[in-house]
Amino acid sequence: MAVAPGLPAAGPAGAERALPPFSVTTAVTESSLDNWLAVGLVLAAGCYLYGVHRLRARGHHWPALRTVFFLGPGLGGIGLVTLTGIGSYDTTLLSVHMAQHMVLSMVAPIFLALGAPITLALRTLTGAPRRRVLAMVHSRVAKIMSFPLVAFAIFVVNPFVLYFTALYRVTLEHEWVHELLHAHFILTGCLFFWPLVGLDPLPGRWPYPGRALLMLLSVPFHTVLGLTVMQSTLLFAGDWYPNLRLGWADPWTDQKIAGGILWAGGEFVSVAMLAVLVVQWMRQSEREARRVDRELDRQEARDRAAGASSAPAP
Repeated sequence: MAVAPGLPAAGPAGAERALPPFSVTTAVTESSLDNWLAVGLVLAAGCYLYGVHRLRARGHHWPALRTVFFLGPGLGGIGLVTLTGIGSYDTTLLSVHMAQHMVLSMVAPIFLALGAPITLALRTLTGAPRRRVLAMVHSRVAKIMSFPLVAFAIFVVNPFVLYFTALYRVTLEHEWVHELLHAHFILTGCLFFWPLVGLDPLPGRWPYPGRALLMLLSVPFHTVLGLTVMQSTLLFAGDWYPNLRLGWADPWTDQKIAGGILWAGGEFVSVAMLAVLVVQWMRQSEREARRVDRELDRQEARDRAAGASSAPAP
C-alpha cells in the first residue's frame, strides 16, 4: 500500500500510492476520514451522547467517567489506529498492523465495555426498543458467544488462523476484506473483554476469581504468538512486503518488531486487565460488606422494636 519516496506500489485495492517513511508526522498528515468506519464511529458517539443527554434530562445520574472511557480510549482509540496515518500504513508495515491489531482487539474493547453502553440504552429506552435490547442480550446467540470459555477460544485461536494461513495475504490484497478484518478485531475483543470487565448486564457472567484466572491464561498465548512471529523463518504474506521495494524499511526487521509489539503489548494489557479486575473485585466486596452491615443493622433494629413491644408494661 505504500512505498519509498518515488516508488509506487499496489495496495489492497490495486491502487498505486506513494507514502514517505513512517513517522509521527506522517501519522498525522496521512489521515483519512473517507471510509465506513468513520461514519460508524460518529454515529456510535452521537447515540451514546444522546442517551446521556436523555438520561440527565430526566434528572438521572450517569457517571462522567463512563462517557470519557467510551468516547476517549474506546471510540477514540479505534479512530486513532484506523483513520490517522497509522491506518494508511497498516498494509505497508507489519509492525504498524500489529500495533493496530492490539488497539482494536485489546485496548479499545476494554474501554467500550467500561462505558456500559447497554446499561445506558436500557436506562434510556422505553417500550418496544427496550424490549428488543433485552431480547438481544438474553438471546441464545448472546449467551453462547459471551460465555467466557467460548469467547476465550475465539480470542486465542483467531490470530493463529489469520497469520499462519493464506488469509492474511487475502486481507492485504482486497480492501473490503481488510476493512472487515478491522471490524472482526473489534468484535472479537468485545466478545472476550465485555464479560470480564464490562459493567453491562450479561448472561452467564463468571465470578471475579474465574475472570482473573481466564485473563491470566491469556498471558502465555501472547508470549507464544509474539515469539513465533519474531522467530519465523518465513515472511508473513509471502512476497507482499518485499514487492513493495521499500527503501526505508526491511521486512525481516519489521517482522521482528511486529512480534515484539504483539508479545510486550499483549502482556502489558493482560497485566493491566488483571489489576482492573482486582480493583473491581475489591469494590464489589466492599459493596457486599456494606449491604450485609445494613441488613444486620435493620435486623437489630427490628429485634429491639420487637423486644420493646413484647416487654410487660410497668
